[in-house]
Amino acid sequence: MTTTRSTTTIVFTDDELNPYVTHAATRRWLTGPGLPGEGGLLTFEALRTDGLRTVADSTGDPEGRLAAELRDRLVIGGILGMDGREHESVLLDGATGEISTTYFLHDRPDLMDTRPLAPSLEKLVRFATAVDELAALRGQFASYAGRLGPQAVAEATQQLLAVFEAGGGTDGEPGLFWKLAAVIRPLALVAGPGTTSGLTVDLPSRLLDEEFGPGGIVRFEDVDFPKALTHAPTRRFLREVGLPEEVVWFTLETDMPLQTLAEYCADAREGVFTDEQLPANADRLIRLGHLLEDTSLVVDGDTGAVLSWSEPDLVLRPLNADVSTLAFTFWLIRREHALDAVYELTEAYDQLAETMCRTLAAVDPVACDPTPNTPTDDGWRYWPEVFEDEAGGGLYA
Repeated sequence: MTTTRSTTTIVFTDDELNPYVTHAATRRWLTGPGLPGEGGLLTFEALRTDGLRTVADSTGDPEGRLAAELRDRLVIGGILGMDGREHESVLLDGATGEISTTYFLHDRPDLMDTRPLAPSLEKLVRFATAVDELAALRGQFASYAGRLGPQAVAEATQQLLAVFEAGGGTDGEPGLFWKLAAVIRPLALVAGPGTTSGLTVDLPSRLLDEEFGPGGIVRFEDVDFPKALTHAPTRRFLREVGLPEEVVWFTLETDMPLQTLAEYCADAREGVFTDEQLPANADRLIRLGHLLEDTSLVVDGDTGAVLSWSEPDLVLRPLNADVSTLAFTFWLIRREHALDAVYELTEAYDQLAETMCRTLAAVDPVACDPTPNTPTDDGWRYWPEVFEDEAGGGLYA
């Protein structure tokens, strides 16, 4: 017997499926179209290297603590995180063809549980393909290339929901994992390349005003800018578009004209830091406000790059590419809160956090890229960390 595990598909013979898979439609799929080795969302590489194996085989479970309904399910792959690693395992019920996910807890298999993912392999592949095509703006989503704005977001959301609803669960509703993809991932379409603003992205006119209300947006005047802010596109954005006064993890400085980080520490934090403890370019870092945990949000006056400076760590780290993607981040958080109130997205908080990171990274790779970018940069990134902090609960409506 031979198994075809090419670079594009993984296909099994009938003999290899015995005795693991008895569901007729699933057998036909695994011996016919097969499964892709890896996409942007899912990986089935475990089948290429390990073949079919049960959850019981994977855990060992010497003390028999694994739940009976989990023991014979087959580990066929995993959900990929933005870092390219497998974050959650994908399971196949060989008797029913249903697909679920689990986190392996090798020390406590008795605590392992499952979440439904798809009613069949055919639906799973179709759903994952749709998400990958949206991310790459190809296939059924190729027409969205070059489009931006709320209308594009709404249309892509409805198109993706239609794919999922056509092959959803027993009640016709797509699982929460797919709802997350349908209502969060298209939000990246609101922004386009910064051909007009001179920044990383262009945002639709009055996008922030419509989301936060006109009274929630602060626009600056030239008198508010320190001389160190020489980056013209940043000055223009802060003047004409502005930023929200407050968004969960951020509060804008509105009590006085903007200061450099050096000026702020000399005035508001007098005697706390020595010149050696401040970043070398503190006199050209303009402080826009503060994040959580004694962290200042600053913009480089020369380049427009947005960074965070942690007082406890004395570390300067990249935060966003510039003020345009910072504004998108704030809009994304606000939109997620509104969507959570409708779809209860936080019921799958871990999956929501990962989806938020992917959506942000599609618009601003700097915000989620752990590659060290400054002499003191340790790779820690603010937005992924606060998104993933379920105890902090910042993604709840």
